[in-house]
Amino acid sequence: MSQSVDRALSILPLLAQGPAGLREVADHLGVHKTTALRLLRTLHEHGMVYRQADQRYRLGARLFALAQEAMENLDIREIAHPHLVRLNEQCGHTVHLAVYEEGEVLYIDKVESRNPVRMYSRIGKPVAITVAAVAKLLLADLPEAERRAVAEKLDYPMYTARSTPNAPAFLRELEKVREQGWATDLGGHEESINCVAAPIRGADGRVVAAMSVSAPNVVVTADELLTLRPLVRRTADAISGEYSGRTPVKDPV
Repeated sequence: MSQSVDRALSILPLLAQGPAGLREVADHLGVHKTTALRLLRTLHEHGMVYRQADQRYRLGARLFALAQEAMENLDIREIAHPHLVRLNEQCGHTVHLAVYEEGEVLYIDKVESRNPVRMYSRIGKPVAITVAAVAKLLLADLPEAERRAVAEKLDYPMYTARSTPNAPAFLRELEKVREQGWATDLGGHEESINCVAAPIRGADGRVVAAMSVSAPNVVVTADELLTLRPLVRRTADAISGEYSGRTPVKDPV
């Protein structure tokens, strides 16, 4: 039974490359055509493949519907939270998770700093979109035309002398973030607060969320905080792997 399941599942990546005939499927699996036909019929009955008029097979609509339903039911916060807690235990600083929704970047999770001096932020509250590290990552991943349209509509309050002053400067920063794959806010929103952030990506490689570590200058300097960048990126990569299904799940003992 496990061999049949393995063979049936092996058909799907082949058909993802385009329609294939019975002989091509059989050759791909290394089995007789009758075996391949039996597997294809089973997949067809479940809507996973579809037989065209030319007798070739392609991926079925049911497969796409299941994938879409699965993506809609994934909760990035639930997946990310244990990783955020672990990161907080390792570094001791405030950890945030943020998403881009309807023109705003919102914090959807937070693990509070274990230091007595803390920064103020609240789950559900929009971030300062022109300076926040998580916002830079989320906006940098937008298609260029949309990125430019968003940047040109924003206001650019000068929270500090390090705040982003205008749309051209913001677009340059987004391009830099896009190239390097991480972002910072070094006193751009509050003079005393620094932040380093990394993107969380879905199965298609697009950024679905961003996470960050933040700390005040009185706890660590900006340079000291930046030494955490590899740890932050590894945490984001771990969340990405779990969210996209790339991370293997160990069998229960």
